[in-house]
Amino acid sequence: MASHGNDATRAAYEASVPPFYYRPSLSDCPQPSGSTSPWHSRPSGHPAQSLNPARRLLREQWIRAKYERKEFLHPEKQEPYSAGYREGLLWKRGRDNGQFFSRKFVLTEREGALKYFNKNDAKDPKAVIRIEHLNATFQPAKIGHPHGLQVTYLKDNSTRNIFVYHEDGKMVDWFNALRAARFHYLQVAFPGASDADLVPKLSRNYLKEGYMEKTGPKQTEGFRRRWFTMDDRRLMYFKDPLDAFARGEVFIGSKEGGYSVLEGLPAGTQGHRWAYGITIVTPDRKFLFACETEADRQEWVAAFRSVVDRPMLPQEYAVEAHFKHKP
Repeated sequence: MASHGNDATRAAYEASVPPFYYRPSLSDCPQPSGSTSPWHSRPSGHPAQSLNPARRLLREQWIRAKYERKEFLHPEKQEPYSAGYREGLLWKRGRDNGQFFSRKFVLTEREGALKYFNKNDAKDPKAVIRIEHLNATFQPAKIGHPHGLQVTYLKDNSTRNIFVYHEDGKMVDWFNALRAARFHYLQVAFPGASDADLVPKLSRNYLKEGYMEKTGPKQTEGFRRRWFTMDDRRLMYFKDPLDAFARGEVFIGSKEGGYSVLEGLPAGTQGHRWAYGITIVTPDRKFLFACETEADRQEWVAAFRSVVDRPMLPQEYAVEAHFKHKP
């Protein structure tokens, strides 16, 4: 750097960064705070969450890849995430008992799928996850491991979560291999799109996660505390942050389609313990939520309005129609 300057040094060490490789940024993996974190009610002795372990992991592996392993000077060293095929063991959380078990995972771009097997010698996979419907995001605080990754996909047009981790930084190679598979799928699906258009679609962090209270469609039932995840236009709620399936999903469209977000609850609403209400108005009904603090409410309202204020894309109308006809 002293001899050539920062720009020239960066250009050398980043000469062959694949377009799908995740470059850490200041906005990586926003850390829940206060009551929004699943760690909020955990006993003392668990690690403090003041430093974001996901951000630390992504940055560390980026630095090691660039300077230590020199992967972007020697493209042949990128094989772990660029080959189009990856196989290995990951610790996967069981859907029913909450324990983590070692499972074989196979990522194959040729088949357009991520598969996992309950036994290493099993002939048939337990699940086949299509690359086109897959998202991956680091969730160390939620999973309870610094290398924890949440993989989300659609099954019968409902969201399914699996939670995995690896004991070392190789989880970042898996993450980038999934992004590579998504990138190559999108290149085929959208042949005229540029890399800059495709890269934001490879993986996404959630707009907001945390606890709120909710009531049912009749708005006469008591409010119940649930874990909510805002994934683009899908608002999902779970009894537990690590549930495999959502208890329910709400589609949030744009203001042009009759959607709006209001602070507060309708007059006479009862049954909520938390005082800071939110009402989401859709063309079909109102959804009522309550937050524990005013700060929580403002964060949720900002997340909802960022979606409502954005015009809908053509493909999102098909998703909206499915929600309206969902049994």
